[in-house]
Amino acid sequence: MPEIDADQPQKKGGMLKWIIIIVLLLLLGGGGYFAYTKFLGGADNATQTASENPNAQVDARPGDIQMVTLPTFLVNLADPLGRRYLKMTLDVELVNKAAAEELNKQTPKVRDAIILLLSSKSYADLATPESKLLLKNEVVERLNLILGGARVRNVYFTDMVIQ
Repeated sequence: MPEIDADQPQKKGGMLKWIIIIVLLLLLGGGGYFAYTKFLGGADNATQTASENPNAQVDARPGDIQMVTLPTFLVNLADPLGRRYLKMTLDVELVNKAAAEELNKQTPKVRDAIILLLSSKSYADLATPESKLLLKNEVVERLNLILGGARVRNVYFTDMVIQ
């Protein structure tokens, strides 16, 4: 009889291990699914959101894509001593020729929005490659707000000097 009592706690302990392993696997699977939908599936959500907007013009044939070079920006950075500045030239990739013409018509608004954005940054905000990618995304968002819809596909930094 003592052998039976010794086997029963081992069965319970073994069953408890399996339950914990299954719960951990479910949590990891749920976390993985969340990470996939949040970070990797985000591009699909952006396309769906843009297609729901009637003003959005996301569908562009490769021949329709237009590049517009904006004049060079020279701004003081948000530095406590006021000694740092940023000189930057941007190329804007647009979905079609109509969007490029609209960008040229809205040049004062575009320059104002970009100057305000750039002058709000400090040297630390622009030092890492990740922060430069974030800046590109912010510029695209601001230009799309001005032009109405998803007309700006990408922004390229063709000249960037931080001093």
